[in-house]
Amino acid sequence: MGLVVQKFGGTSVGSVERILNVAACVREEKERGNNVVVVVSAMGKSTDQLVRLAREISEEPSKREMDMLLSTGEQVTIALLSMALQQQGLEAVSFTGWQAGIVTEPVHGNARIAKINTEAVKAQLSTGKVVIVAGFQGITEEGEITTLGRGGSDTTAVALAAALKADKCDIYTDVTGVFTTDPRYVKDARKLLSVSYDEMLELANLGAGVLHPRAVEFAKNYKVQLVVRSSMEKEEGTVIEEEATMEQNLVVRGVAFEDEITRVTVLGLTNSLTSLSTIFTTLAQNHLNVDIIIQSTTESGSANLSFSIHTNDLMETVKVLEENKAELGYEQLDAENKLAKVSIVGSGMISNPGVAAKMFKVLAENDIQIKMVSTSEIKVSVVVEEKNMLKAVEALHEAFELGQQQ
Repeated sequence: MGLVVQKFGGTSVGSVERILNVAACVREEKERGNNVVVVVSAMGKSTDQLVRLAREISEEPSKREMDMLLSTGEQVTIALLSMALQQQGLEAVSFTGWQAGIVTEPVHGNARIAKINTEAVKAQLSTGKVVIVAGFQGITEEGEITTLGRGGSDTTAVALAAALKADKCDIYTDVTGVFTTDPRYVKDARKLLSVSYDEMLELANLGAGVLHPRAVEFAKNYKVQLVVRSSMEKEEGTVIEEEATMEQNLVVRGVAFEDEITRVTVLGLTNSLTSLSTIFTTLAQNHLNVDIIIQSTTESGSANLSFSIHTNDLMETVKVLEENKAELGYEQLDAENKLAKVSIVGSGMISNPGVAAKMFKVLAENDIQIKMVSTSEIKVSVVVEEKNMLKAVEALHEAFELGQQQ
């Protein structure tokens, strides 16, 4: 008898009918002779509805109270799915994140899992029950409820699979796998049969919404066999593994994109050895994520520093920098929004020089101005105007022949 962890996202459990469909998927896995742990998200758009309710009361609600509020969404799903399985003759028990032993760091809204105490889950599995766990949530050592950030249910599922030493972890979504780019926007997008952990981690970090980056990190670190597949259609998904075993001739494997990017520029910064570390340490201490960074030196000897952030973080970023202006030693701040990030990803880029040059040439031919650039061994990212985002994605997807069956 093996152990399988299954994760179902909000769309997959968005109605009673779909919850019954999930119950049938779980039953099929159980009938194969496996023990099953199921991780679920909140139903449909219920998390968004809870956020809207909070915003009607306060423009800046307490992060602690937001965690208390948002953690209720998954509790609805776990109870309903448990009832559905019991109705179909299977023994099932539902657990909140803290009942399942998921302990996180003391950060509200975007906590990381520190450890998982698996005794309670293992005890129920030993009796043959299906264990249903609320994704996206945990508890601190001090007993405070926390949430893991958007997409955190993926992380819950993979972390549980790692802690329980599961044979595999199936991520069920509303798409049939990982595509070369988002098929909702690019009609030629094609499903990939396999993707490496490193490629998937880059794609996830760069805006591909099919998997949460922390989930991929867990899978890579603990060698969890991961499969992304559809909860609606019976077909093979995409295997996430150490090294992609299919379509190895692809230099670029995918195009990722993300809107609502803002470029913040710190002007007149003291050109000292510690100025950069001081700024980014200050932002990190306030849990503000910075992405692409560019520094330039002026004729007067001072420095200008630009970095990209998510637009939602702009107000807090400006607030933190202004509060620490004297210590940081800069003259003024500037911000440009309505930007987007477009990235190409592929492990084949390591041994194929000229990929970045081709990307820049394609964008230039399409009259798309590049505002910032960031590279690694397996990705190139550019910041462009938001209005040109999809134009850039389509042009790059075609130029690197990602729509063609390999």
